[in-house]
Amino acid sequence: MGRHSLPDEHRAGSADPRIRARRRNVAVATALVLTVAGGTAVAVRGGLFSFDDSCQDDAVHIEVAASPDIAPALRAAAEDAREKNITSDGRCLDVSVVARESYKVADALRSGQKADMQVWVPDSDVWVQRVAETSTATQVTSAGNVASSPVGVAMVPSAAKALGWPRKTYSWTDLVEAGTRDKKLRLGAADPARSSTGLLALTRLNAAASRVKGGDTRAASLAKALSRHTSDNDTQLLETLPRDTSGTEQGNPRRNQALILSEQAAFDHNTAQDSADGLDLFYPKDGAPLLDYPYTLVDEPRLSTDESRAALRFMTLLGEAAPRQFLRMFGFRTDAESPSDTLVAGAGGSSPQPYARVLADPSSVEALQEALGMWTITVESARITTVVDASDSMSEPVPGSDRSRMDVTKASLLQALATFTPEDEIGLWKFSTKLDGDKDYRVLVPTRRLGDAKGTDSQRAKLSAAFKSLEPVPDGATGLYDTTLAAYKAAIASYAKGRFNALVVLTDGVNQDPGSISRSELVAALQKLADPEHPVTLIAIAVGPDTDKREVDQIAKAAGGSGQRINEPSQIHSAMLKAIVAAGAATPG
Repeated sequence: MGRHSLPDEHRAGSADPRIRARRRNVAVATALVLTVAGGTAVAVRGGLFSFDDSCQDDAVHIEVAASPDIAPALRAAAEDAREKNITSDGRCLDVSVVARESYKVADALRSGQKADMQVWVPDSDVWVQRVAETSTATQVTSAGNVASSPVGVAMVPSAAKALGWPRKTYSWTDLVEAGTRDKKLRLGAADPARSSTGLLALTRLNAAASRVKGGDTRAASLAKALSRHTSDNDTQLLETLPRDTSGTEQGNPRRNQALILSEQAAFDHNTAQDSADGLDLFYPKDGAPLLDYPYTLVDEPRLSTDESRAALRFMTLLGEAAPRQFLRMFGFRTDAESPSDTLVAGAGGSSPQPYARVLADPSSVEALQEALGMWTITVESARITTVVDASDSMSEPVPGSDRSRMDVTKASLLQALATFTPEDEIGLWKFSTKLDGDKDYRVLVPTRRLGDAKGTDSQRAKLSAAFKSLEPVPDGATGLYDTTLAAYKAAIASYAKGRFNALVVLTDGVNQDPGSISRSELVAALQKLADPEHPVTLIAIAVGPDTDKREVDQIAKAAGGSGQRINEPSQIHSAMLKAIVAAGAATPG
């Protein structure tokens, strides 16, 4: 992927090409508004178009819910199609486009709510994935992508100049560290739980950190710092920019000089300004993730043949010349790796910023879940008690490995521990049968703040040592039910307000204590203990072939949590994060 020169970049003595490009871009956009489709864009705002009699009599109506950033472009294309009497199987298209936040649509579809639209165009496939992985969700079917926009870091000119823009390039980690280390350069982001730009950037940060020693802790620390300047969505994020052109507003902690932002959002902001003092855009040298705007059919089996064919006709129409021009006019790329110089300059980009270096391959579902799980426990701070099965069966080898189940479990728990910050509260219990008199469990490390220290030992050091010392109990059975109830009672009693409270139970077998309460008694007791005002998420993870997924799921759901079954202990960390994401998504916000 080569770099592209911006307009008049090399002309000696010429004015700043960014300013000239922005002014020219405004002129181009204005001309398009006045000329494309005989005034289509103007009519979009005024609702002036009407059908010919034939279209009014027999049009196919399609409702499209679109991300607020792309909705105006799609609305312009729909009005243009209506003006030109574009048809599907001989019937005119009547497409209505409504702007709706992607995360809100995703939440509604995940709940199985009856859809009031035939097409959904979120800003990223991450929302489609989130809906598709929910078994009770309304069906969604991706048919293609209509546009794209890379995610970078936009800055007010004074801040960008201080960091060497545009000649100096930075990785994602470098940019986030610059915005969290320097008190004069505050970096803002939209909430990754609600914003694709925030989540994609966080995932890249997480991926970069994972490649270096101590990276998990570093990523968590950066996320914690970033969370102090987080807005609910991209629109609110832009409102945190300084009002004065110098970009300082000293003494106002709510003003950000840098934002994690899409190229389209920067373009839209810059072209709306009355002056040339728009944002400058850094494109990370390790690649910019893409908002990919998937075109998605909603509840396809419910659609009539005419609706399905009309919905697909509108998608193919968006790939034609005039609609593509609308997309570019509103700041979107129609070719991810070959953007127009005018678009890049309008967004605040300039050579040699690597604006053509985009990540064509999306992040995996696992990577997104890990990043979002890390964000959840980092932002809220966590209080988590981990309860580990120490029965004799944990000494059995993991298939294809010379390590035991306990050895791999310990390694996975140490990996998880590295992702928590000093503000998080973590504790450890182990269980088998009759470990402490008649009790099937023993508290190894009480749940306390990781940053707390007594003498030379911190809570983190104590936990690390305790994890490493875990060993299976010879001839020990699995006292799952009594232990789970005791640990949940303790978690409820020690609930910490303002934190993500959870109990994680790891077991490699079913309950083997004949003297314990029954499963139905455990479920009833957990349901009675669960308190919506003091929620403690129960995460039950069944590890290995001897476990019962239905059992742990029933137990966990009794307390509003989730049960998971994994094949081997190395998957514990990702399973914990997946459960944390699910718990966060189920919490009203």
